[in-house]
Amino acid sequence: MGNRVAICAMAQVKNEPNVWYQRFQGMLLDCLEPILQQTGVTYDTDKGIRNIVTCSDDVFDARTISDNGMTDVVGAHFRGEEKTAQDGLNGLGYAMACILSGHDDVVLFMGHCKESQTESRNMSTNLAYDPFFCRPVGMDFLNVNAFQARAYMEKAGVTDEHLAEVVVRSRENAAMNPFARESGKVTKEDVLNSPFLADPIRELHAYPVTDWAVGMLLCCEERVKEFTDNPVWITGFGNCMDRYFVGDRDLTSNFSLKKACEKAYGMAGIKDPKSDVDVIELSDAYAHQLPMLAEGIGLAGEGQGGKWIESGGPAKANVNLSGGMLNGNPIMLGGVARAVEGYIQLRGEAGDRQVDGAKRALAHGTTGGACQHQTVLILEK
Repeated sequence: MGNRVAICAMAQVKNEPNVWYQRFQGMLLDCLEPILQQTGVTYDTDKGIRNIVTCSDDVFDARTISDNGMTDVVGAHFRGEEKTAQDGLNGLGYAMACILSGHDDVVLFMGHCKESQTESRNMSTNLAYDPFFCRPVGMDFLNVNAFQARAYMEKAGVTDEHLAEVVVRSRENAAMNPFARESGKVTKEDVLNSPFLADPIRELHAYPVTDWAVGMLLCCEERVKEFTDNPVWITGFGNCMDRYFVGDRDLTSNFSLKKACEKAYGMAGIKDPKSDVDVIELSDAYAHQLPMLAEGIGLAGEGQGGKWIESGGPAKANVNLSGGMLNGNPIMLGGVARAVEGYIQLRGEAGDRQVDGAKRALAHGTTGGACQHQTVLILEK
């Protein structure tokens, strides 16, 4: 068994505000069939797919044991199927572990999320909190991120104008991504004049409701040539969970992200992300999180997020050329969307947004209010 895992194929549907015309099973099938066609992989129990890792969420699917509704469409009937119900980037890490352990040669990863199905995204994320002390006061991801935004903006000298620049750049980059949500370009004035959702977070500072599905085929190093001549290797992975209660955390510390980076960087042999990584994708669900996360992964100094934006840091480091999560990816798959961009860039298939000579990419995902759980994946050509 080799010490590397390859992503051999990827297929996705377009990110959309409301896929009302199709059930999530149909969205998944639209991702599965191209993977089978690209690779010729089968469901043979000896040489083909024996294990499938899925990503879904009971709340957003409005059903208990939500993976039960996708078992047949992903080919998991009478074989292994493991579910992740957090940022799907952890599902890719789990698939990698299945292969490195020697348990599987080939693993299929499939994920979906239809945020449009919920009555309120805030009501859904309210369920993430303690039912006795936090839920009754209306705590949800939006207002907890607002606490973080205010604290971080004061710490790092980030202004409303800085956040407007982040949003404008996100929309401009997304316009070059054919699978990105068509959110439309905006001006700084549009952002600065958008209404508050939870001070200091404005409407255009927050990622929009989005539906999406995606699939990837992963395999061991020895068998990669059976499925592709242009693999992308997973060489590093790390994740970490911060404390549960918001009052026990320093919301601006990037504690869990720094710990996740330590693991991923150590595994991939990265000394300095500023020089060792060519493409960086961060799950910036809210505008203030882009500079904050940049500090956490080592692109900007502690408390220097405002200066990093002013100096053109995002463009210089090739951050979120896909448009980022701020343009629109569903909550369960923000990190997977970041890995998808890394995969496309390393294969040289990114079109107008292609980074010349890209050899290594970083994908980041987060779950929970104010970036409680953080995941980092390193991809290499």
